[in-house]
Amino acid sequence: MGITLYQLEGCPYCEDVADRLDEVGVEYETVWTEALHSKRDEVRRVSGQRAVPVLVDDDTGVTMAESENILSYIDRSYVAEA
Repeated sequence: MGITLYQLEGCPYCEDVADRLDEVGVEYETVWTEALHSKRDEVRRVSGQRAVPVLVDDDTGVTMAESENILSYIDRSYVAEA
């Protein structure tokens, strides 16, 4: 299980989240999404909306969108543990 990050190629907000996960040494799986919002059915299924990034943390049961919220979550949940 673990962490899954739904992201779009070239999305700076997605890259910020992926970079932070890498910085703190958290392993995660990337699911690359379609560029067209209308094609992001999997993102909608897991998060209820189609914007990326979306982080799913199966270990804690957390699913969230919005890069700033995700970055704060990573810092609270994983930086303190490091």
